[in-house]
Amino acid sequence: MIQFNVPGVGEYELEHLVMDVNGTLAVDGQLMGGVAAKISALRKSLTIHLLTADTHGKQAVIDQQLDLTAVRIASGGESTQKAEYVRKLGSEKVAAIGQGANDSEMLAAARLGICVMSIEGVAKETLLAADLIAPDTLSALELFERPLRIVASLRR
Repeated sequence: MIQFNVPGVGEYELEHLVMDVNGTLAVDGQLMGGVAAKISALRKSLTIHLLTADTHGKQAVIDQQLDLTAVRIASGGESTQKAEYVRKLGSEKVAAIGQGANDSEMLAAARLGICVMSIEGVAKETLLAADLIAPDTLSALELFERPLRIVASLRR
């Protein structure tokens, strides 16, 4: 669990990190450099969840690289399915990271939604649904190693 207080917002007690895969952790079906090490380190304090439509058909390889099994999202209504997954975990205990249009509802449902800038682009609705915007995936993952950065950005 990662706990911190954001003045003017309240307490955060995060137990789960839910992430989109393609565009967020991988590009063109290839895991981004440095992501596996960051996720491995975060597993000590958060339960990691991957959600994917497996656009590139390479999720099995990514699962092996991360020693995780991603939840496959069915075609059609992906944004709603991702948000429902977050709600089933207990939204108040969830941080979520994504960048595509089908990540917008997931970020809005989570206690902490982080939109990452991606070479695939960023969907406008996802950018607006996020609590924080990170310049890249590794920076977003580092926020959980240094939660005072989250506090500094979100304090009111």
